[in-house]
Amino acid sequence: MSSDSASDSTTEEEQNDGPKAVIVGAGPAGLSAAVFAARAGFDTVVVEDGSSILRRNAHLENFLGFPAGVNSRLLLDMGREQAERSGAEFVDADVEAVERADEGFLVRTDDGGHETDYVVVASWADASVVEALDVETTQQGSKTYVETEDGRTSIEGLYVAGRIAGQPHQTIVNAGHGAKVALSMIHDSDVPFYHDWVAPEGYFTDRGRDVPPGCEEITAKERKRRERESLELMRGYFEEAHPDEPTKHPSQREV
Repeated sequence: MSSDSASDSTTEEEQNDGPKAVIVGAGPAGLSAAVFAARAGFDTVVVEDGSSILRRNAHLENFLGFPAGVNSRLLLDMGREQAERSGAEFVDADVEAVERADEGFLVRTDDGGHETDYVVVASWADASVVEALDVETTQQGSKTYVETEDGRTSIEGLYVAGRIAGQPHQTIVNAGHGAKVALSMIHDSDVPFYHDWVAPEGYFTDRGRDVPPGCEEITAKERKRRERESLELMRGYFEEAHPDEPTKHPSQREV
């Protein structure tokens, strides 16, 4: 990518050259995983049903960068746009099962299915969607966690992030874990990757180094353009209060 081109100017064909990853869930872990996967060049699809537990939160007050807190549903909206700008595609559907396919996996949904090379399940602590894969799990009360090491499961190509991986409830922890799991997936793939970093012009090249895979150098002019774009976008998000109320716990919903 040239130093004066915006990060969202990559063509759809270029974005879809990499391996395919399906992210199950669009809470903090799933959205974060989608951002990192898409930015690394994966053809990334996020399948979600809008049931992130974060939507139940009244006001999120411990997420870094928001001194007075932030509306939880607004944070999810911003996360989704960030993933979309990074190149991820979203599909609104219920995931019924993750199964083996001829090459990779089939993520079966209530409206069809998605074949993929890699799967990241980023959902509530319920392993029912991966039962067909005989993945190793741990039962704690009503919760079923998938055994994992840095997001990797006992099934090659299958990763878990967030609550299903036994992470605490806190949003910032799950967002960070989603990023970490995506990095595990990236490093396990054939995608060339050093780390995801936008550096000032000359940071690598002025030291006689090529810009590493996944990194980008931008000019001062481009840096200022991106900052202006960021400020304009954020002003739009915070111009008015978010219209949605917190969703209720399932036990409180009317049948």
